[in-house]
Amino acid sequence: MTHRVTVKVAGLQPVQLLAALAGIAFIVFGVVGFTRTGVGDWAAQSFMLGFSVNPLHNLVLVAAGVLGLLMALGSGLARLYGWLLFAGGAAIFVWSLMITGVLARNPVSEFGNPLALNTNDNWLYFGIALFGLLLAVLPARRKVIEEEEPELPQQRSAAFRESDEQTREHRIEEMDPTVSPREQEPITKEQAVIDPKTERVNKDKIKH
Repeated sequence: MTHRVTVKVAGLQPVQLLAALAGIAFIVFGVVGFTRTGVGDWAAQSFMLGFSVNPLHNLVLVAAGVLGLLMALGSGLARLYGWLLFAGGAAIFVWSLMITGVLARNPVSEFGNPLALNTNDNWLYFGIALFGLLLAVLPARRKVIEEEEPELPQQRSAAFRESDEQTREHRIEEMDPTVSPREQEPITKEQAVIDPKTERVNKDKIKH
């Protein structure tokens, strides 16, 4: 019987929990933002905890949250979600630096500021990018499984034949144990045995 060792992902992964928590946080933040800006005027801008938000910004956050909950169903999808957060967060971070004047040049100034980003948003999306990178590289918990591979019919029959031969040899040894052969010496007169039935000595074996 041969053994096969395999390594498998063990149950619910930490990256899935973190992705789900991030999704919930994005949805909560976006919904609360809608309570401040409403949905009638997409150009409306409001402030929440020092961050600048508008309806489009809130919609982006809710969409990111829903995507996080869906991709948290699998460990591979959760890591992919981490890469998406990293790429999106880094892009918005750099864009926000250009909008707020931290970077001198803004090649996309014609698009204005559709997400109503401010300086605090710079560091928010910088943190989101780092969090996404953490999700993407977070190692998985694994477990080692040792499995027995089934024997092939040829291997099984060979094993049975070998076992049967060993059993047969053992029985033969028990029934007729072998002894080292020795040449039988003739019997002397002193060693002669008298047959109790005939009370005669076996003279054929007496050494003269």
